[in-house]
Formats: sequence, C-alpha cells, structure tokens
Amino acid sequence: MKVKQISVFLENKIGRLAEITKILGDKEINIRALSIADTAEFGILRMIVSQPEETYSILEKSGFTVLEAEVIVVEVADKPGGLAQILEIIAKANLNLEYLYAFVSPKGRNALVVLKVEKPSEAIELLTRKKVKILTMREIEKL
Repeated sequence: MKVKQISVFLENKIGRLAEITKILGDKEINIRALSIADTAEFGILRMIVSQPEETYSILEKSGFTVLEAEVIVVEVADKPGGLAQILEIIAKANLNLEYLYAFVSPKGRNALVVLKVEKPSEAIELLTRKKVKILTMREIEKL
C-alpha cells in the first residue's frame, strides 16, 4: 500500500513550476497531490501523480533532477485531533516521520494525508493493526 511520490528539485526561478505542470499536462499526467518546500535558492516539489514511472522519465529527460520515494496515504478523521491520533500512533512506535502534507478529498469524506516515514513497511503494518485506512494508488486515482 505504498504510493510512489515524485520529487523534483527546482531552481527558485520564475516560471519553473509552470514549466513542469505544462510538461505533465501535455502528457495527460494528472497531479493528485503536491507540496512545495523552498529555500532561497531552490525548492522541492513533491507530487503524487497518475503515472509515476512515466513522470519520472519525462521530467528527467527534460533536464530536471528527479527522485522517487515511497510514501503512505492515510485517511484521517476530519475533526479536531484527527491528525494527532495518527501521529501519536507513529510516535509511540518510535517511527520517524520525515514530513507530511495533505490533499483535498471529495466533500464529506475524511482528510487525506501523505506521510513520509523512515520505515514505511513497519508503519503500514502498525497503522493497519490500528484500523487506519491506508489508500492504494488505484483508490487515489479514483478520487
């Protein structure tokens, strides 16, 4: 139930993000979730996309520095403390959470959160035992 995430290192220049989204749009690749972290000189664009292998190849051939990582996408109760419950499970198991970001889910559904954890297989096993809904790529594509 791991999901492939594509990370792209971007120079902090006008139009660089527009260039990537145009490249992917022209190739009919849908961005399902994204996050950008930046510094003064560069940014890291993290994306869950409809075709991760093709995205990696296309962006690499276009001259971008691209990495692939395994992340977990979980459903979190859309209420105060919902995220805290998930993070507490991870913390109590001494699993390192490297980063997270959320994305839009259909109206009336729980929140969806992308988690990058140090040991994804252990986290999946633990969260499954605790009855946390973990989404597959197929489920994400249907949203």
